[in-house]
Amino acid sequence: MNTVNLGPAVVGDDNSPFIIAEIGSNHNGDMDLCCDIIDAAVEAGADAVKFQSWTEETLISEEEYQRNTEYENKKKHFGTLREMVREYQFTPDQHRTIQEYCQEQAITFCSSVFSEQGADLLEELDVPFYKIASMDINNLPLLDYVARKERPMIVSTGMATMAEIEQAVQTIQSAGNEDIVLLHCVSVYPPDMDLVNLRNMETLQTAFDVPVGFSDHTLGTSIPLAAIARGACVVEKHFTIDKDLPGWDHAISSNPEELETLVTEGKQIHHALGSTVRSVSQEELDKRVQFRRSAIAKKSLKKGESLKSEDVAFKRPGSGIAPDEFEYAEGRRITESVESGHVIHWHHLSSDGKE
Repeated sequence: MNTVNLGPAVVGDDNSPFIIAEIGSNHNGDMDLCCDIIDAAVEAGADAVKFQSWTEETLISEEEYQRNTEYENKKKHFGTLREMVREYQFTPDQHRTIQEYCQEQAITFCSSVFSEQGADLLEELDVPFYKIASMDINNLPLLDYVARKERPMIVSTGMATMAEIEQAVQTIQSAGNEDIVLLHCVSVYPPDMDLVNLRNMETLQTAFDVPVGFSDHTLGTSIPLAAIARGACVVEKHFTIDKDLPGWDHAISSNPEELETLVTEGKQIHHALGSTVRSVSQEELDKRVQFRRSAIAKKSLKKGESLKSEDVAFKRPGSGIAPDEFEYAEGRRITESVESGHVIHWHHLSSDGKE
C-alpha cells in the first residue's frame, strides 16, 4: 500500500491516524465563533480543521432555492435555504483570515472543494491536500480538474457503489495523480449502527491499494475509535464547541471532550495494534519466573532416589524444571536432597541420564 503525504503528516502503513476536526459550516458565519472552535480543536489535539469551500452560486440551483423557503425546525434552519447559504458560505476573505489563524495556532487548515473556483482559491492558499465530499464522487469533471492540481486528494465514498468509487479513482489516476486517500463514509446523519459497516474499509483497501480512513457521522466516539482499531489512517469527524448551538450540524457533531477522547484514545489504540509478527517482550519473559509453574517436590526427596512423576506437582514459581521439560527429568537420580514443597532444579538431578 502506498503512503500519502498530507503536508504535516504521512498517512498509510504504520503511521498514526490523522484526525480531522470537520468544522464545516459550524462557524455559522461568525468568525469569532470559528476561531473559538479552532482553539478547541487545537486544545483537543486534532491534526487539522476542515471547512467547506462553496458559495451561493456554486452549490445549489435556483430551482432548489425556490423549493426550500420554509422549514419547521427553526433551530436548525433560521430562514430560507438561500438565506442560510448566504450566511454560512465561506468567503475568499474568510478563507484567508482563517487560514492565517490556523497557521498562528499551528494546526492544518484544509477544506472540501465543491467547484473549480473553490479549487483555484484553495490552490492560491497552498493547501496541503484537497478533500472531495461524498456528493461529488461521481462529479468526474471536478475530480479531473482537482487531480490536475497535483496535490493529494482525500475522497469520501458515502452513497457510492464500488463501480462509482472505481470510476472516481480511475479519473483521478488518469489525470496523473496517484496520491489518493479513500474514506469509508455513510451519508446519514447520524446512521443506525447496522449501516456503518466498518469492514468496508478493508474492502476499499483490497480493491484499490490506497490508504483508507473513515469519515464519521455517528454520535459519540466508539465507532471512530473502532475504525482506528481496524486500521483507519484518517478519521474525519464533525466538531463544535456546543451541540446546542443553532445551525445545520452542531447537534450531530462531537464536542471538545469527545474530540479529545478520539485523539488520545485513538493514538493509544494505534500504538497498541503493534506488529503482526509474534514476539515475546522482555517484560513478559521476566514475568515467566513469577507466573509459570515448576516441578515441586510433593514429599522430601532423598539423595540417590529416582525422580518419579508421582513425586511432583507443578506450581509457581517458574524458576525450576518446567512442566514441558519434565519428561527429560523423570527417572534421573536425585543428587541433592529436596525438601517437600520446594522447587526442583536441574542441579538437584544427575546429568548422566536416566537409570
